[in-house]
Amino acid sequence: MRKLVLVILASFYFLSCGKGGSVVPSIPVNFQTSFTDPRVSKLSTQGGAVIVNGYGIAGLVIYRRPDGVYVAYDRCSSYQPEKKCAVTIDDTGFTVTDPCSGSKFSLEDGTPVKAPATAVLRAYQVITTQFTIQVIN
Repeated sequence: MRKLVLVILASFYFLSCGKGGSVVPSIPVNFQTSFTDPRVSKLSTQGGAVIVNGYGIAGLVIYRRPDGVYVAYDRCSSYQPEKKCAVTIDDTGFTVTDPCSGSKFSLEDGTPVKAPATAVLRAYQVITTQFTIQVIN
């Protein structure tokens, strides 16, 4: 019986560690605009990233990956999300940084690339047409 309890506890410990899912709370998000909107003009090129405030917990980061796929994340850092610290786009354009903790996250998939963060950024669904981009959850 003792071994069973130890196995269960060890399993829980190992499954809960690492680059797990986002710890940022989920709230309704529905941002939509035309690609001609100046706020998203940087998305016209692959590798372009923009910040849109007023949505999610701390705003949105929308990124056009080198393969042309659009991804969007909440700007709220996954490290101590209760502080609602908004990540900023780095000069490289490939990562964002939490100015409160120094954590860095990849814009490719939202995973942390520099400690102390261990959880991914909250991702949102991106729907595009020829003329519009929409970020929802």
